[in-house]
Amino acid sequence: MLESLQIGLCVVDLQRKIIIWSDGAERITGYLRHEVVGRPCAGRTLLQCDEHACEGCGTGCPVGAAIQTAHSAEADGYVHHKEGHRVPAHIWAVPVRDARGSVIGVAQSFEDQHQDEDEEHREDGLMNSGCVDEITGIANHTIMQSHLRETLGTFAELQVPFGLLCLQLEGLDVFRANFGAEAASCMLRMVAHTLELAVWRTDHVGRWTDDQFLVLLNGCSAEALRSVGERIGRMLANDGIEWWGEKRSLSVSIGPAAARLGDTAESMLERARQNLQICSNPDTGPTKSAHSAASGS
Repeated sequence: MLESLQIGLCVVDLQRKIIIWSDGAERITGYLRHEVVGRPCAGRTLLQCDEHACEGCGTGCPVGAAIQTAHSAEADGYVHHKEGHRVPAHIWAVPVRDARGSVIGVAQSFEDQHQDEDEEHREDGLMNSGCVDEITGIANHTIMQSHLRETLGTFAELQVPFGLLCLQLEGLDVFRANFGAEAASCMLRMVAHTLELAVWRTDHVGRWTDDQFLVLLNGCSAEALRSVGERIGRMLANDGIEWWGEKRSLSVSIGPAAARLGDTAESMLERARQNLQICSNPDTGPTKSAHSAASGS
């Protein structure tokens, strides 16, 4: 009965190894029961985290808190999907006790808080209008150009601040040659999902070129733009896809550009590209490995 529940349900023992995995957990995470039972709930299987690194369960996660305090706990965080992206979830953890009252495990439930029916209908409409990138499912180059021009018009009239981030996957062509087109598509989808989770619904995320994404941040000052870029960099630094039994990842560089009076779409994009070059050049800007991002000013 527990395994048939449509909400995500995971029961772990005191070593935090998974012993029950519900149908809902399979649906939300993409991991089938036989892939996770017997494995620890930390790491790539079921990782609760904020945007920072969290490769193990400590007192900050509900499971760790429930084991250490013997009381129920809850938190807002993420679970990792099998395809590599994160799924925002509200997580509950309740201690499981034996007949003597001793804690022998934890029952953890979680629900996907990202998608809703209205959003799915809206995405269907965009797809039918040819505005969605076929590989990633987010806005394509054409619709992002339209969003950028529209936002610039609002900025020129009302001076509502905004900024853009240009993100580039370093070495995507080599990755595609080594692992195949489907692996590269999975990598692109993973980055797209992470970017969508990292911004507000009023912002815009799209695929700009084969290996680049564009993020438009409405109401974002130059100072806030730097902060958002750093936060996205931290999120991407811990993401990757599982391919051929190993975690695969690529470095991501981020080039920011805050709107200035007199800007055109071309001038903003050129400024973002210049900052992107600074970030991706190890001699002139900081770089990090495995999906890390360095943001310029």
